[in-house]
Amino acid sequence: MFPVICKIGPVSIYSYGLMLAVAVIVCAFFLSRDARSLNIQPEEIFDLVFWVVLGGISGARLFFIFLHLDFFLQKPSEVIMLQNGGLCWQGGLILGSAVGAWYIHKKKWSFGKLIDLIAPYIALGESIGRIGCFLNGCCYGKEMAWGIYFPVHGATLLPTQLYTSAGLLILFFLLKRYQSSSTVPGQVFIGYIFFASLLRFFIEFIRADHEILFWGLSIYQVICAALIGGAVFLQWLNRKRR
Repeated sequence: MFPVICKIGPVSIYSYGLMLAVAVIVCAFFLSRDARSLNIQPEEIFDLVFWVVLGGISGARLFFIFLHLDFFLQKPSEVIMLQNGGLCWQGGLILGSAVGAWYIHKKKWSFGKLIDLIAPYIALGESIGRIGCFLNGCCYGKEMAWGIYFPVHGATLLPTQLYTSAGLLILFFLLKRYQSSSTVPGQVFIGYIFFASLLRFFIEFIRADHEILFWGLSIYQVICAALIGGAVFLQWLNRKRR
């Protein structure tokens, strides 16, 4: 594909990093606009986005390193090579959410309403980021004759990156629509966790860049199943409290 978009002198512009930057800028812009409905200023949203992105990328990278510890012990310099890919969505979701929750609590904002406002843009940001995965050639699918030829792998593979990107884009629009009718704070965010985890769970069956853990499932599917169960529990708890 196109791991390197262009070179400006000695500086290489990597497609993976570029799409992550585009995702952050686009989502921060629209979120700062929507947050005015909660009387939150744009600069405050930019600060929130900064900390959430920092926590999300750190969590995603740390989790990936943990799952491939032998490789990184042999090649420690690869730890900071984010341009080669290597971010686990589940780790990013957990640490990014924790950092976001801390910042929202610190600012004493309405927690449920704000995370509902953020949830669709997490899906949109991931959707844009997956295009970077496609250009980079990571997160690829199984070999199929009717797939797309990936020069970096020398094989015709299913473009699971594009399937995931399309699914998350649809989820973005569904969550935005649900925002207008949801009356229980936190429901939109719970919906994001449920459907994003469900999407990843099924996409894993046609991905080829992971090892099977047990029962034909990967470690990512096990975590997604736990997140789905957690989302169902939170949904029940949220309804009960109301």
